[in-house]
Parts: sequence; structure tokens; C-alpha cells
Amino acid sequence: MKQPWKSGCLACALAWLGLLAAPGWASVYPLPPDGSPVVGSDESMQAVYEDTLPDIAHRYSLGYYEIIRANPAVDVWLPGAGTKLLLPGRRILPAGPRAGLVVNLPEHRLYYYPKPRKGEQPVVITYPVSIGKMDWRTPLGETRVIAKIRHPAWYPPESIRKEHAENGDPLPKIVPSGPDNPLGDFALRLAAGNGEYMLHGTNNPTAVGMAVTHGCIRMYPEDVAALFALVPVGTPVRLVDEPVKVAWIEGQLLLEAHPPVDAEGQSIEPDVQLLSQKLDQALGSNIAAIHWDLARATLAAANGIPTLVGLAAEAPASVPPAASVSQSSR
Repeated sequence: MKQPWKSGCLACALAWLGLLAAPGWASVYPLPPDGSPVVGSDESMQAVYEDTLPDIAHRYSLGYYEIIRANPAVDVWLPGAGTKLLLPGRRILPAGPRAGLVVNLPEHRLYYYPKPRKGEQPVVITYPVSIGKMDWRTPLGETRVIAKIRHPAWYPPESIRKEHAENGDPLPKIVPSGPDNPLGDFALRLAAGNGEYMLHGTNNPTAVGMAVTHGCIRMYPEDVAALFALVPVGTPVRLVDEPVKVAWIEGQLLLEAHPPVDAEGQSIEPDVQLLSQKLDQALGSNIAAIHWDLARATLAAANGIPTLVGLAAEAPASVPPAASVSQSSR
């Protein structure tokens, strides 16, 4: 667990769930008392011979593409013994209320803000997720948890059964719980307009962090088991589309960029001009001296790592040479 914080009943619940001893730990961070949106820190490790990047991602509660984008020069399936790897853990929280569940689709990540008890410091718990693909896009907007189901059976919609039949892989009308059930052992049912969809486990953990589901939100098995125990029915849920996030820290501007998702929920190549516009929108009326070459490079890389790209106009603070600030135009 990266930079964990434990207090009171929440810590007891996490320990009881085995999060302090199991692989695939969630990241649990205190919410900064000054309201800052930045939590966590990046870490590094050395791979051993048997490691693959998906194995390491699962071990450290990272998604498939999340760890690959953070280590672009490393072989996915054979990193090599002794290879130094970056484990991205510093994050800018999504904009908006810090309550309930928030899923940022371009980030392929879920944030849970449990309601603290009296005397407890508020925390955020975050997990990697998979989202919908193609015409099965995970819907955006506000919803809520309407039911919690242990060992769910899967009732494939006719549209999904038709798709599988056309691919020579027919599905039964009911897939009972068990190793062949793609929903895993735990599911949270969410309202969705005239229908519903689910946040659930998976029997294919390697795919967590991709756009591979039929509209639902998929998690590592141990992550959804932990979340299932913590989240009550009625919890609000927000699904947002924030490929660009910014934060001010002591007069310094941090930029975090992720590949956008298209109208079908698929990650696409970053459009630097479009993302630059989103950066302008996120800055609002704030006046900043931005190193635009570095900002463009950060937007183009879209690796999800918060990067120092500017200073508040009145801030005299120094920055590392690699991130020197200028008033250059875009």
C-alpha cells in the first residue's frame, strides 16, 4: 500500500478485509486539510526475472495501461531482472464533490470517499478499473448504488448474446456464479436512466485498466471485495470524463493528462490542441506563467503522471531546470 494512512474504524475495516496483507492493495490517502487535490507519491521498484508488467500492476493496484504508460521503454511481458520501474501513485483528484464514488473514465480509475466518523480524518481510497468499449460505453453522469450482490449470476442481454453468437461463442441465458462468470464474486448494481449497470469483479484480472467491458465497471477481485464491504446501498456515484486535470500547489501548477476516450469509450491518441483547450478551461481566471513546450509534451505523452509545468504569475518560487517556466505563447 503506497503511503497508507490508518485511523479508527476505517483502519479496522481495511485490516479485517485483508488489505494490509493481500496483493492488489488499494491506495488509501488522507485528504489534505487545506483542500489540495493532490494525494499520494510515486515509487519505484526493481523487477525480478518472473515479473511481467501486468503482474506488477495487479500487485500494486495499478491498471494495465497505467503501468505501461509510466514505463514506455520496458517490455510488457519480460521487463528483465533488475529493471527499475516507476509505480505511479501521485494523483490529482477529479474535480467536484469529494463524496461517494467517482469514476474518471479516461483515467480508468475509481475514487471512493468514505464518510468519516467523528474524529476521523477524511480519506480517499482509489482503485484501477476497466470501462466499457465500443457501443457498450459506460454512461456518464450521476447515479447511485441500488443493490449489493454476492456471487451474482450473469444474465447476458440479447444484444451481447447475439454478438457472441456471431463470433461463434454462444452464451447461455444464465451464467451461474463461478470461475466462468465474468462478474466475479461481488457486484454493486448502479441505476442508469431507464436501465442499470454494475460495478463488479472479473475472471480476467489482466484486463483491468482497459476499455474491454460491455459498459460495466470491472475491478480486480480483491479490490471489489474490499469495496463491497465498505460501500453502503444508496452511495452516490459520479462518472466523469476528465482527460486533463490541473492543481495548484504552493504557487506551482501541476498538469496530469490521460488519453481521451471517444464516443464509444475507447482510448484514443491525444489531440494536443484539444487538450490544450481543456487546460485553458481548467485554469479558468488564474494567471500563470506556463512552460508551454513542457505542457504540450505532457499532454502528448498522456501518461497520467502529474508534471510541474508552470507557476502562478506572482509566485517567485524556483523550478527544476527541466521544467523552467517562461511566458512563451503556444
